[in-house]
Amino acid sequence: MKEGDMLKIQVPGSTANLGPGFDSVGLALNRYLTLAVTFAENWTFKPVSEEVANVPEGKENLIYKVASKLAEKHSVNLPACYVEISSDIPMTRGLGSSAAAIAAGIELCDRVCKLNLSDEEKIHFASKFEGHPDNAGASIVGGLVVGYLTDDHTYFVKVDNLDVDIIAVIPPYYLYTKDSRGVLPKTFKFQQSVKASAISNVLVGSIMNNNWELAGQMMEMDIFHQPYRESLVPELSAVRKIGKEHGVYGTVLSGAGPTILCFAPKGMRHSLRPKLKEAFPHCEVTQLEIDYEGTKSWFTHIESLI
Repeated sequence: MKEGDMLKIQVPGSTANLGPGFDSVGLALNRYLTLAVTFAENWTFKPVSEEVANVPEGKENLIYKVASKLAEKHSVNLPACYVEISSDIPMTRGLGSSAAAIAAGIELCDRVCKLNLSDEEKIHFASKFEGHPDNAGASIVGGLVVGYLTDDHTYFVKVDNLDVDIIAVIPPYYLYTKDSRGVLPKTFKFQQSVKASAISNVLVGSIMNNNWELAGQMMEMDIFHQPYRESLVPELSAVRKIGKEHGVYGTVLSGAGPTILCFAPKGMRHSLRPKLKEAFPHCEVTQLEIDYEGTKSWFTHIESLI
């Protein structure tokens, strides 16, 4: 990037787990974090939409922290930038707002510092920063990502062409990941672990074959996290009941919650969404689409915007 240029970055939000794919399955969705980046004297982050109204405006911003750490890792200078931020990803609602910020920080550093990182390098850095590859992996490459993180590498598979409707019920309250993780057990017995991982394996195999009826069954058989978190999201059982009555494949917590996702046959959104809006007037009820492109960035000369 040179003087007079603006870097635009767009990062999709995401859902994680899809039930039993705990900390390893992520799906990119069409809610977006967008940055407009220009060189400046000092680092400044300017929120321009309601969802990010309260984000830190200086170096304490998560996007800066990620970009700075990546620049340090590669021993390059990260020049100061003025960054306008807009987003329609609800904060702390289980739709990957933090992972999107991490992906945005990586992309900012990569483009400004000309690192030319591969998707594999970006996903590994993001996974190490966040502690798991699901949300960040999906935000970086799009589609469904199944991943496994080690100290030295992040193994992942991307799956496209998923034939399913997604209807989201987004409660108005926040649920912080640390609180949602706080109700989970510290350990599993061996046989319980075998059962939980087997359910997850069938989930992934069925999704890769677009067998959503089977995938939906596995979503609701999860024993990794949803049984423990259900008490934190009182809408979950009620949404699941309505979903079953209308032929939904499966209903799950999105990430740590409180957002709830119904995976349904194509076209069902037209009949299901009004029923859910009627039942949950205090929630946002909306259709979401899968984003298959992941993080995008491009340069625009500022004069062309005038």
